[in-house]
Amino acid sequence: VQLQACGGGFVQAEGSLRLACVASGRTFIWYVMGWFRQAPGKDRELVANIISGGNAYYADSVKGRFTISRDNAKNAVYLQMNSLKPEDTAIYYCAAQRNRPSYDYWGQGTLVTVSS
Repeated sequence: VQLQACGGGFVQAEGSLRLACVASGRTFIWYVMGWFRQAPGKDRELVANIISGGNAYYADSVKGRFTISRDNAKNAVYLQMNSLKPEDTAIYYCAAQRNRPSYDYWGQGTLVTVSS
C-alpha cells in the first residue's frame, strides 16, 4: 500500500483546511486509516482514525473541530480541519493499520501552518 497525502498549507487562525490521502491497492477497506501529526520538538500524535464502517476516534485536542471521513470506493481518507489554532501547526501524516497496535504504511506528510 502506498499513501499519498495532500492539502496542507498556510492558514490564519480560525481558518479551515481539508487534507486528503489516497491509497494504492485493492485492500483499502481492510485498513483502519489514521491521521497523525508531528509538531516541531514534539512527539508524533494520533489526531483521528476511522474504520472501514465509518466509526471514528478523535484526540481530545481536535474534537469538535476536525472530522475524519473515508471514501472506500476512491481509496481515500480525508481530514476536514475547522477552527484551526496555531497549536495545530505540524506535519500531518496519513497512515494505514491492518493489525493493532502498529500502523503499517505511512504517507509522506503534508505541512499545515496556522498563524495567529
